[in-house]
Amino acid sequence: MFKKLRNIFFLILLFFPNFLFAEEKIIFVDIDFIYTNTIAGKKINKQIQDKAKNIKNDVDDYNNKIKVEREKLINQKNVLAKEEFNKISLELNNKIKEYNNKISIMNKELLNLRNKGKIKFSEKLKDILKQYAENNSVELIINKKNILLGKNNLDATQDILKIFDKNIKEIKLK
Repeated sequence: MFKKLRNIFFLILLFFPNFLFAEEKIIFVDIDFIYTNTIAGKKINKQIQDKAKNIKNDVDDYNNKIKVEREKLINQKNVLAKEEFNKISLELNNKIKEYNNKISIMNKELLNLRNKGKIKFSEKLKDILKQYAENNSVELIINKKNILLGKNNLDATQDILKIFDKNIKEIKLK
C-alpha cells in the first residue's frame, strides 16, 4: 500500500512538476493611502472640503440671522399683542424648518459628491491595478486594510501611486 502511494506521488512529481512548486504572485495595496496622496485624490478631497466649508458658512450665517430675529422677537414680546407675537413666532419657526430642509438637501449633495468621487476614483484605480497585474504577472491584489501581516516586499502601494499620478492628473466629478 505504501509503495503504491509512493509511486503515485512520484508520477505526479514527474508529470506535473509545477503543481507542487507553483508560485502565485500576490501583492497588497493601501487604497486609502493612494486616494489621499495622489494628485487626483487630493483634488477630489479639495472639492469635497470646499463644498463642506461653503455649507458650514451658510449654516453659520443663517444661525446668526435666526439668533438676531429670535432676540428681536423676545425683546418685542411685551410690546406686541399676543396674536401678533404668536404670528411672528410661527413665521420664524417656519423659516427654521424650511432652512433645515435646505441644510438636509445640501448635506445629501455633499454625501453624493463624496460617493461619486470615491466611485470614479475606484474605477480609475481598478483600471490601473488591472494593467499592473497584467504587466507584472500578479495573480491577486488585496487591500492592505484587510491584511493582518505581510512582508513589505509584497506592498505595491508606492508603485501604484506613481503609476496613478503619471497617468491620471484629475477626475471630473461634475
